[in-house]
Amino acid sequence: MKKFPSVLVFCVMAAAVYWVFYNSMPPYTKDLDLSADRFSVDRALKHVKEMSIEPHALGFPAHDSVRAYIVSELEKMGLKVQVQEGHTMGDKGNMSKASNILARIDGTHDGKALLLLSHYDSNPHSSLGASDAASGVATILEGVRAFLSEGKKPKNDIIVLISDAEELGLNGAELFVDQHPWAKDVGLVLNFEARGSGGPSYTFIETNRGNQNLVREFIEAHPEYPMANSLYYSIYKLLPNDTDLTVFKQGLDVEGFNFAFIDDHFDYHTAQDSFERLDRNSLAHQGSYLMPLLRHFSTADLGQLKSLNDYVYFNIPFFGMVAYPFDWIWPMFALAVLVFFVLLVRGLRTRSLVFRDMLAGFVPMLLALVANGLAGYFTWPLLKWLYPAYNDILHGFTYNGHTYIAAMVLFSLAVCFYIYRRFKSRGTANLLFAPLLLWLAICGAVAAYLPGASFFIVPVFALLAMWFVSINQKRPDPLLLVLFSLPALWLFAPFIKGFAVGLGLKMMAASTLMLTLTFLLALPVFGVFAYKKTWAKVSLALGIGCMLYAHLNSGFNEENKRPNSLVYVLDTDNNTAQWATYDRVLTNWNKPFFEDVEPSPLLAPKTISSKYGSQFSRVAPAPFEAIAPPTIEKTKDTLIGRERFLELCITPNRPINRLDIYTNEIAILKASVNGIPLSEHYLKERKEGRLLTQYISDETYTEIKLTLPGGTPLELTLYEASNDLLEHPLFDIPKRPEQTMPMPFVVNDAILTVQRMRYD
Repeated sequence: MKKFPSVLVFCVMAAAVYWVFYNSMPPYTKDLDLSADRFSVDRALKHVKEMSIEPHALGFPAHDSVRAYIVSELEKMGLKVQVQEGHTMGDKGNMSKASNILARIDGTHDGKALLLLSHYDSNPHSSLGASDAASGVATILEGVRAFLSEGKKPKNDIIVLISDAEELGLNGAELFVDQHPWAKDVGLVLNFEARGSGGPSYTFIETNRGNQNLVREFIEAHPEYPMANSLYYSIYKLLPNDTDLTVFKQGLDVEGFNFAFIDDHFDYHTAQDSFERLDRNSLAHQGSYLMPLLRHFSTADLGQLKSLNDYVYFNIPFFGMVAYPFDWIWPMFALAVLVFFVLLVRGLRTRSLVFRDMLAGFVPMLLALVANGLAGYFTWPLLKWLYPAYNDILHGFTYNGHTYIAAMVLFSLAVCFYIYRRFKSRGTANLLFAPLLLWLAICGAVAAYLPGASFFIVPVFALLAMWFVSINQKRPDPLLLVLFSLPALWLFAPFIKGFAVGLGLKMMAASTLMLTLTFLLALPVFGVFAYKKTWAKVSLALGIGCMLYAHLNSGFNEENKRPNSLVYVLDTDNNTAQWATYDRVLTNWNKPFFEDVEPSPLLAPKTISSKYGSQFSRVAPAPFEAIAPPTIEKTKDTLIGRERFLELCITPNRPINRLDIYTNEIAILKASVNGIPLSEHYLKERKEGRLLTQYISDETYTEIKLTLPGGTPLELTLYEASNDLLEHPLFDIPKRPEQTMPMPFVVNDAILTVQRMRYD
């Protein structure tokens, strides 16, 4: 192939990759003037703006005003609204008093109800919550308004649940499932979430059994921009992440759909999760799901959604959603293996394939996989070494993270071109033997252990077709080969980007390996390229250019703020105080508090819990201030038989946001907090002596009842935290500079008191 056709073919492939991203979600256009019965992104944005003015976690002043706003908007639609309040514990020892917002649209028939779900609390303590999850609430408010404007009565009841305390442990959803009479009516849940501030909204179909009927109904509803495949949910189930829908699945055995956008991960749970940074296309994508599904499931038979059968499903440009039964997985795999051996025999008989050259094909394949895998694996550690401030981005995705992904993709592409150019004399048909064998092994493994990924066999069939062409033609048509490469490009390009975006740059190896595997699937196209060394140099040069661009944008500014932290820790037992921080690299704002202090741990291992298990990195002496500790009253201590019954009442003496309680390493037979029992499973599995975390929404007492083995001494460590350090009159903390923000996922800007009690 001459140089110009190589460039042309590469441009066609690049355009195909661009198309799969461009077509992943609807483009936003101003639509405030749309008719009342249409979903308007601009009308939804007004809700997002009103709900994301201030942080509104449970217990924060803005929490009540956001709840009042949502109630008012639902009442404007003519709906009767109720607020459900109550304490719940959750299955992770996180307790809070949730206030759920509920409304119901009556249907014309008896039967199961459709539940529309999102949560209105933001993450403590600094997140504005525009994406997570004001965007979900706004989607429901605008969608319900548009649906009601159609003037049609639904067949099924429609329940609107805007839950509370999702960020604290799914507590609002648990309160509804366990205590509300409407819970038994729910037949299907549509839940709207976010784990970033942009990108396409992915569909996760959640069920305790088979997904066959849910997939069929989803396809029949025909959302215009489906981003769904059965691998997403398989990966999601392996991660320690839950949404409110999890409570319905586990507590009520109710199926549902999660819709969540996860790009621009750097804004997740931060002060930058703001109205201005919310991707309008992402909000439009949420609306493009809600409206067709709301119309469809408002009339569908929600009592017939359960199934014992599963579908493999995926979306692909021009075809939309494609699905087939799990029963097809092994026959399709067997067919691919059969075709492989038929082509192998034919190639050997016609001498188009040479056994020695086929074995040699394993060398470039393994070299490319090892080189790119190692490069991806060491990317994040190297970046943290080069830019120490990255260590304080706890979720591991930087503002220039997309540029790093592009750089490593181009580097991996250069490696593939460079390695395979040295083996071009072996012939493309021979070189394809090893990739086909590898991909068949992958498909066999996923069929056995990760069947949701079994659609990987589709591009393998395309590769077999290209092998057939390569065996039978010395100079195959490049455009025909490009056509056969499209399934691989369309299916795997989103994964190449998505692994590092969704899971952080520490998973860059997944992206570089997926790029390499995709290159192998398109090898017949690249095999006919002339000047592979030039393509390697161009890819490497572009990758270096991306790295330089990322370096120039590796700093922080008012648009992309640097996270930092400061905590005042008061030990009330000995009246000593310390400044503490989680920062690995101090900023000019908090550096004066830790002058000439070496990094050291504090309160380990019994430190207050955080999402990523973060510990304080530095402590320094601080002036003692008279911060009132809680009053702890023992109301009962009785020995009956071999069991000790102990009751305590803990009353705060200042406004606080959070109470954490740890015990010594003892067996606790039973425990309850404010009448809510902790599960036996949790008590057995609790780590480092953590008993519970209570998020305080009013200055009320905490009553704890414990049952212990007789003669067991109890040691309690109590941490009371209030997020008012920067505003407290006893402290004169400088204002945080505009280019910095509170570090998310940890207790921050807080006054923390530590108190220990022993009961022999």
